[in-house]
Amino acid sequence: MFRIVFVTLVAACLALPQVDKDLYAAEACTDAKCSSPDCKCSSTNIPNGLEPAQVPQFVHLTFDDAVQELNYHVYDALFANRTNPDGCPITVTFFLSHDYTDYSRVHDLYVNYHEIALHSITHEPSTDYWRNITIDQLNQEFGDEKTIVTTFANIPAEAIKGMRIPFLQLSGDNSFQLGKDIGLEWDCSWPTQTFRNPGLWPYTLDYKSTQDCEVGPCPEDSIPGFWVAPMIDWTDQQNIVCSMVDACVNIPEDADGLAQWYIDNFNVEYNGNRAPIGFYVHQAYFNANPIHLEAYTKFVDYLQTLNDVYLVSPSQTIEWVKNPTPLSAGVRAECPQIEDLGCSKQTCQLAKGEEMRYMTLCGECPDVYPWLGNPLGEAEV
Repeated sequence: MFRIVFVTLVAACLALPQVDKDLYAAEACTDAKCSSPDCKCSSTNIPNGLEPAQVPQFVHLTFDDAVQELNYHVYDALFANRTNPDGCPITVTFFLSHDYTDYSRVHDLYVNYHEIALHSITHEPSTDYWRNITIDQLNQEFGDEKTIVTTFANIPAEAIKGMRIPFLQLSGDNSFQLGKDIGLEWDCSWPTQTFRNPGLWPYTLDYKSTQDCEVGPCPEDSIPGFWVAPMIDWTDQQNIVCSMVDACVNIPEDADGLAQWYIDNFNVEYNGNRAPIGFYVHQAYFNANPIHLEAYTKFVDYLQTLNDVYLVSPSQTIEWVKNPTPLSAGVRAECPQIEDLGCSKQTCQLAKGEEMRYMTLCGECPDVYPWLGNPLGEAEV
């Protein structure tokens, strides 16, 4: 009996995510120990004690998965020439998965003021894979993806600041520690339904998080200076929570009703403590039903009638949280600056094991299809 129990316990321990042994358990956070700009406690309190009417309502419009020629043109038509109340271009965030991504179009999105973030190379469909993933595996999924994006979309490495784990499946401390290790600044994979109204503001992992753990295991150790951009859940018409908008089930079936449902969820934060609210979907959302694009357009058009609503990226929101100023003082000193390194576009036919893949990119074709452990696509690794 002892042998069976012992073996079972050992197996269970081995199945847990393997973490960096240098980490230490996070302590409770207080404002006295943790202050701007580099540390912030998890809290629903508005930064700097501002009143809601003094605070810009930040909205994060994001898309997960591959950027391709067809969806690029949808994005371009939908977002081109839109500006925020301060005259700066709006910013949409694209969480890239590697397979079938057109990196020349990723470059185009970047130079049009959108944020490029990481969503893994493989997008492995098993949630167990992501739950139990090691630091080394995460480094291949995200560290190697960062190399792929900077090389083949010709984007400065310092412009890539954020990540999202597939299926929002956390692995304890691992993904957050890995994000910091590879030079990222924030993660947007952690949903909250407890802190919806009032909403949870972005915070760092220097100290223990108070956020509810919907898709655990969640981080428990101190990871100084690494930010969490909480995914505040939406609710459908039956009051069932959903983290990704395209996962919501009980929703209107006409464009006007759907747009109003979007607005109703937005208003929870807008009429509350103005915590950043996200509209999180996958790239296939507009293909699933024509009314999705129609309703989405109506929603974005509505947001643009509000002079205190800013369509920005998590990076831009975090910059404001580090140095919060009232609307009357201006949301930022200047518009985001983009370094365009250029893009010499070509399409390459590349071997991926026994398969052949086509990859559109900026620059020269690699020897083989870039993948885990071989992000530059070198012939012999």
